[in-house]
Amino acid sequence: MDKLLALKMFVETVRCGGYSSAARKLGISTSSVTRQVAGLENELGASLLNRTTRNTSVTVAGQTYFEKAVAILDAIDQADAVVADRGIEAQGRLRISVPVEFGRRIIAPHLGRLLARHPGLEISMSLSDQVSDLLSEQIDVSVRLGSSVVSEDIVSKRVGAFQRWVVASPDYLSRHAAPSHPRDLLELQCLRFDYGGSHHHWTFQGEEETIPLNVHGRLQSNNADILREAAIAGGGVALLADWLVRDDVAAGRLIRLLEHYEVNPGSASSCINALYLPNHRGSSRINVFIDFLEEILAPDRLDNR
Repeated sequence: MDKLLALKMFVETVRCGGYSSAARKLGISTSSVTRQVAGLENELGASLLNRTTRNTSVTVAGQTYFEKAVAILDAIDQADAVVADRGIEAQGRLRISVPVEFGRRIIAPHLGRLLARHPGLEISMSLSDQVSDLLSEQIDVSVRLGSSVVSEDIVSKRVGAFQRWVVASPDYLSRHAAPSHPRDLLELQCLRFDYGGSHHHWTFQGEEETIPLNVHGRLQSNNADILREAAIAGGGVALLADWLVRDDVAAGRLIRLLEHYEVNPGSASSCINALYLPNHRGSSRINVFIDFLEEILAPDRLDNR
C-alpha cells in the first residue's frame, strides 16, 4: 500500500463526506478510494469510517487520525513549497494577514494585477486587525500599520508609510467649537480605536513640543471603519489613517483638524511593515508580494488613489 496516497484518499473522503464525492474530486474511481481506505484500516487494525447505505461518517479514532493526517499532508506541502519557492518565478500559495479596511481598500483592488503577473502564485488573504502569530497561524506575511516587531524571531520590512488625521464632521463642529490646540480635545467626544488596553493616548508632535493626551469618549471599536462611520454621523472626533478618510475630507463629509501636528496613538509610528519568519528569507513568493506592496504604497499612488 502507498501510505501517502492512502492518507490523501482518507482525508478527502472525510472532507467530502463519502467515497464517491472524494473520487470525483480526485478524478479516480470510487473503488480505488474504497480499496485504499480499507487497506489503511487493515494496517491500523481500527475502523476509521462508519459506513451505511446512505452516508459515511468518521469514527472517534478516525477523527483523531484525520487531524494527524491533515497535519502530515500540510507539512509535506510546506516542504515542497520551500524548495520550489527558491526559484526565479513565484510558485505556490502565499498566506497573508492584513488589517481589515486596509486589505479591502488598498490591497484588494490590485490583487488581480499581482495574480496576472505571476500565474503560479496563489493568494490566501486573511483580514484581521489583531496581530497574527505567524507560526501558529501558518501566515507567510503579515502587514501591520504603525508598529514593527524588533525580534530575532521576526523579519520586519518597511514597505510604506501613511499619516493619521484628526477628523470630525461639519455637523459635530457646528455643535462644538473646533479645537485650536490638541488639549481642546479633552473637552470633546473622541472616537477611539480599541487596542485592548485601558489607556488611549494620542501623541501630538509639533515643531516645538510633544503633547501626549489621554483622550476620552463613549465609543471605541477595533474596526477603523466603524469609527469613520461614527465620525461622519457626527459622533465625535476620530484619529484615522489618511488613506481611509481622504475621500471623505475631499467630499466635505469630514473636516481635518489640527493639521500642523503629526499625530499617532501612543508610541506608534506611521510605518507600514511586512513581517515574516526568518526561514522565509529568499522566498520568491514573499519577495514578489513585498515588491507589490512597495509599488501600490508609493506616496504618489496613495495620494492619487
